[in-house]
Amino acid sequence: MQTFELKANQRKTRGKGPARALRRQELIPAVLYGPRTESIPLTLSVHDLEKIYKESGSEQVILNLIIENGGVQDKTAMVKEVQVAPLTGQYLHIDFYEISLDEEIVVKVRVELTGKSKGVERGGFLQLVRHVLEISCLPADIPGKIKLDVSDLDIGDSLHAEDIAIAGKVKLLADGHLTVATVVAPTVEAEEEVAEEEVEEAEEAPVEEAAAGEETANK
Repeated sequence: MQTFELKANQRKTRGKGPARALRRQELIPAVLYGPRTESIPLTLSVHDLEKIYKESGSEQVILNLIIENGGVQDKTAMVKEVQVAPLTGQYLHIDFYEISLDEEIVVKVRVELTGKSKGVERGGFLQLVRHVLEISCLPADIPGKIKLDVSDLDIGDSLHAEDIAIAGKVKLLADGHLTVATVVAPTVEAEEEVAEEEVEEAEEAPVEEAAAGEETANK
């Protein structure tokens, strides 16, 4: 996995007010911590972070975090947690975790389904049950995504964690029986069609009954 350089500055202010002021300047409040590092409050540029995400194509990246003020420090780190505003998508806060390149770490990696399954071609619905999977490996071996080919899945078939083979020295930590993806029969759509027909019949019934009543009254 490629390492990306990201510049940051030590943050001296804390609290909601100063954090909002930083965001208005397109800066993100952050913190760096780890087993051998005391917590360091930081700020970094939104544009610098988004540029790295765009270049890497993933949010799972190894960072050479350069802390410029207070004496330049270089820290190897990864993003541990990102807080984002649900309505605007604005970055609220980021946790960085210091890592060692020669020690295994546990991370979550996104799952991506590839191919068109047999079941989908026959009218079934493909469901991705697990969007991320937890793995353990050296930082340099972290895959950008876990790609799963679902071409052979027919209606009623499922792909489980034990069916997944990941190249390299990567350990999948999920239980082997965990369902990752499945193809289900189009029963939901059929039930909706039946429900619509019942509603239509119910709407037509009063009209027919009213017409029959008028005929009886005329007699």
